[in-house]
Amino acid sequence: MKLLANENFPLKSYKALQEKGYDIKHIGLELPSITDEEVMTIAIEEGRIILTFDSDYGELVFKYGYKPEGVIYFRWKEFTPGYPADYLYEIFQAGLIQFTGLFTVIDENQIRQRKIAG
Repeated sequence: MKLLANENFPLKSYKALQEKGYDIKHIGLELPSITDEEVMTIAIEEGRIILTFDSDYGELVFKYGYKPEGVIYFRWKEFTPGYPADYLYEIFQAGLIQFTGLFTVIDENQIRQRKIAG
């Protein structure tokens, strides 16, 4: 699984996932200040699942028809910078949830998923 951390994804979590062996890139380090559309294009071209705290990605997928490998959108109000990595690592290791081809919303109480038409 290849990941693309949006600029708003904590660097501490990015580095933790990278150290655990995940193929992950971080927009803030490689291409800071690019548009959401440009992030989406990179994700599509490279077959990466987007990790973001930005709700605009839902609109890009479901209104404008972008078809990335997947999107994991975090709707958390408060968290420590390393927590997203710990949370994802647990989920990835359990192997119970599929992320490819899906728009995944993770909030404090649940995980919801919707298929990305393609």
